[in-house]
Amino acid sequence: MAPPANNFYDKIERGIVGVLGLLAMIVGLLQVLGRYFFPAHAIVWAEEVIVYLVVWGVMIISSQLVRTDGHVRPDLVLRIMPVAVQRWLEAFNCLVALAFCFGMVWYGWQIVDTSLALEETSSTGLAFPMWIYYSALPAGGALMSVRYIIRFFRYVLWFDPATMALGHIPDHELATNLPPVGKG
Repeated sequence: MAPPANNFYDKIERGIVGVLGLLAMIVGLLQVLGRYFFPAHAIVWAEEVIVYLVVWGVMIISSQLVRTDGHVRPDLVLRIMPVAVQRWLEAFNCLVALAFCFGMVWYGWQIVDTSLALEETSSTGLAFPMWIYYSALPAGGALMSVRYIIRFFRYVLWFDPATMALGHIPDHELATNLPPVGKG
């Protein structure tokens, strides 16, 4: 029997990314308004903060791409294989992806550690501590690692050909589960 989907974990990740995106949009809007209507009070560091927020958002949401098969992979090759072969190729893909993610965590931490040792800050007037920005790399790698570990065990221990074969869309992600539009 397969373990239940962790909807709470999904909601937390998507919520954090939503807040980061909203903050980036607000900072961008304030920058545009300030530049055109209040030039004396324009935010000079807005582009920098927007980049930091977006990079963190991308690294966090990369975990959701693992969950929904959104990362680049050889689907064409997998589709011509029998379901049993797909299962073990997917498990192997998880191991390769885990090695990559562990590399992201390891080398990302090396970058963060170096930035901390150098007390590196951005070159703008904001003087933002760069280790916070660089921490997005190991954080994203760690989040993806968790998803790949879950995915690996699902393929190895709880494989269900009816729901885990390539191209199958889980019921909770079907558009047919949405309420009808315009009815009411």
